[in-house]
Amino acid sequence: MKITVERQSDCAARLSVEIPPANLKEERLKIIRAFGNQARISGFRPGKVPRTVIEKRYGEQITGELEQRMMQQALNDATQKENLRVIDAKKPEDTVHHPDGALTFSSMLTLAPEFELPDYKSVQLEIPDRAIGEEDIENEIQNVRARYADYTEVTDRPLKAGDFAVIDYRSELDGKPTEEAVGQSVGYLGNGEDYWLKMEDDSILPGFSKSLEGANLGEERKFSCIVPEEFPVEELRQVELDFHVTVKGIKVQELPELTDKLAGEILPGSDINGLREMIRGNLEHQLNQQIEEFKVSQLLEKLNSMVQFELPPELVTAETQGQADEMVERGLGSGMSEDEIEGRQDEIFAAASQRAQTNLKTDFLLQRIAEAEQIQVTQEEMANRVAAMANQAKKPIKTFASELQKSGRLREIQHSMILSKTIDFLLKHAKVTDTSEHLESDSEEEATQAEPGESDKESGSDSPDSDAKEESEKNDE
Repeated sequence: MKITVERQSDCAARLSVEIPPANLKEERLKIIRAFGNQARISGFRPGKVPRTVIEKRYGEQITGELEQRMMQQALNDATQKENLRVIDAKKPEDTVHHPDGALTFSSMLTLAPEFELPDYKSVQLEIPDRAIGEEDIENEIQNVRARYADYTEVTDRPLKAGDFAVIDYRSELDGKPTEEAVGQSVGYLGNGEDYWLKMEDDSILPGFSKSLEGANLGEERKFSCIVPEEFPVEELRQVELDFHVTVKGIKVQELPELTDKLAGEILPGSDINGLREMIRGNLEHQLNQQIEEFKVSQLLEKLNSMVQFELPPELVTAETQGQADEMVERGLGSGMSEDEIEGRQDEIFAAASQRAQTNLKTDFLLQRIAEAEQIQVTQEEMANRVAAMANQAKKPIKTFASELQKSGRLREIQHSMILSKTIDFLLKHAKVTDTSEHLESDSEEEATQAEPGESDKESGSDSPDSDAKEESEKNDE
């Protein structure tokens, strides 16, 4: 067998194959025998069908099987001799069965990128030095008390700081409803009905609550606020919006006293000290989880910056489409219309392309490191993962494993587990230093519930690409 590999780029090559008659004849006979052993033809006993009859009836299938076997054999030989990392092999083309019995064909190969691994065992990570203190616990206790608070109607005075205002509001830009003016959803900035607003500095927008101080029940007010630079919808950043607000209610929050009785309602069988310890434990767990996620994010970002290489265009295209589909689905689920999605198509695909390239590059890097360090998944680890997934899906393990096998997901799960173990390996060898830098966190917020009417206050845009960047594919469930 003569094999020629012609590199066309870092990630593509043409495989040309010439197979002499002797090789083909030998392999063809093997296939004919296999067909003969399985064929059930009237007038012949199983396994006794003449070769000429088998070839006449199954000629096309035999030739197809022969070409497939030769292609696979050529691919295996080329992979070993040329040290290729083949991701995909296209259907053979220019296939010719020559008069002398030889066979020639070619196939386009998609190759994994070739690159020198960086010094991945000494990645420098800077982790903010953060610990849960008494102030964190007190803040969380205040949040807990707020969830058990009563709200008293106020009718004999105007709004003041610290109150809760029940309002209807709408915003305008250049005399038009804001969403109409920018041609897309703007989330909570557009309008609200019976919206519970806590009268504090940053509610809705800076200055919004201040503009309502002194307003009486039933009063309508008009004022302007500037949208912060970090707002998700780019068209509104640093833009002044006009608001029309009607005060429909004024309420005062009355927090319950924290007693052993209340602590027992919140955490059955506990007291104040037990509640505080539970809160401390929850906050520490959330903080530790966040720090680990921060370390992974920083590790992968730095690892990606240490090496540059070409990515297979076909994989980038497919991954980009997948990311874009997810963004569109999230956008539609959050209330965006199809017209709004279409209007942001270029923006969505740009974000999807960037994310796709980052994901693929990370994947290739981790795969190569796993190979270099011989990181593998044991049968026991695989069995435990499948059992856990089956339990989560509430299915028998054998049934679930069979479904995974048929769908091809077992290899995906194994791949994901290897990448996860590789990340753990890299974190173990990273050079970690503490800094005084603030750790951006939602951990305290996740430990609490939003106050009445405020659950949407900080939600921002309904943009389909406003979610955080995924740094790894560790979760295969």
